[in-house]
Amino acid sequence: MKTVVIAGASGFIGTHFRRQFASAGWRVRTVGRSGDAVWGDTAAITTLLDGAELLINLAGKSVSCRYTRANKAEIIRSRTETTAELGRAAAACARPPRDWFNASTGTIYRDARDRPQDELDGELGSGFSVAVARGWEETLASAEVPGTRRIPLRITIAMGPGGGVMRPFNNLARLGLGGRMGDGGQKFSWVHVDDLFRAVLFLHEHRDVTGPVNIAAPEVVTNAGLMAAVRWANRAPFGLPTPAWLLKLGAVLIRTETELVLKSRWVSSRKLQDAGFLFQHPGLDGALADIAGRSSAQGKKNVAP
Repeated sequence: MKTVVIAGASGFIGTHFRRQFASAGWRVRTVGRSGDAVWGDTAAITTLLDGAELLINLAGKSVSCRYTRANKAEIIRSRTETTAELGRAAAACARPPRDWFNASTGTIYRDARDRPQDELDGELGSGFSVAVARGWEETLASAEVPGTRRIPLRITIAMGPGGGVMRPFNNLARLGLGGRMGDGGQKFSWVHVDDLFRAVLFLHEHRDVTGPVNIAAPEVVTNAGLMAAVRWANRAPFGLPTPAWLLKLGAVLIRTETELVLKSRWVSSRKLQDAGFLFQHPGLDGALADIAGRSSAQGKKNVAP
């Protein structure tokens, strides 16, 4: 039985991965504030990693918060220090993991409306979010585990039933506030969480793929197109648009940053598709229909008779 170690396994993606790996017959072990090994106990993490086929690191404080000095420091620390500790643990293994896939973000690229950003000729951006992504990837690269293939996963917005980014968008649509945000022309790259899991398995099986890998569905939409699809999925007949000035005010009230919706993210999964990976959910309408159907079915299953 193959073993996968998932660090930061309590979030939306990590919870999905634990369930999917277990269903696929893998032995799943976790590292976090609780689990099979906890942060700070490097010896226990080493024991967990020794002989594992795959390490996946998803640890990091959510960026959906106000970028205060304290939050910025924690966003960086929660990514770089956990990645560095995993590197020390893996280096101490007699049989280190064959593959180490470390979360990164498609936000590492510049604000782009002119062309997609891929791994070969994409242009990195500037600002706090980009600095976080760079530091995350540099920490992974500096780990002294030459026998382990290390891949930063530049993940775009992950969508799926039960949580993730869809919850606030759905809530906005149901309240009649699901119109475009800002001018609505900013690009929105995304991925269904099932395809994210399948991409991880694909990369584990394809040893020839190296370096950073973008994970984004083939169909990119504008923010206006995204919100129209969300309204359709929620059967919301209309959605009031939200101008940028109002978004900035609202972001203060709900303690987040407007960058999360106003930055244009146009990311292309060139390496994955060149290697032959096929997305099961390449289009947004189909992905949202799948998510809505599964969320509805889960809700009915959880209702007591």
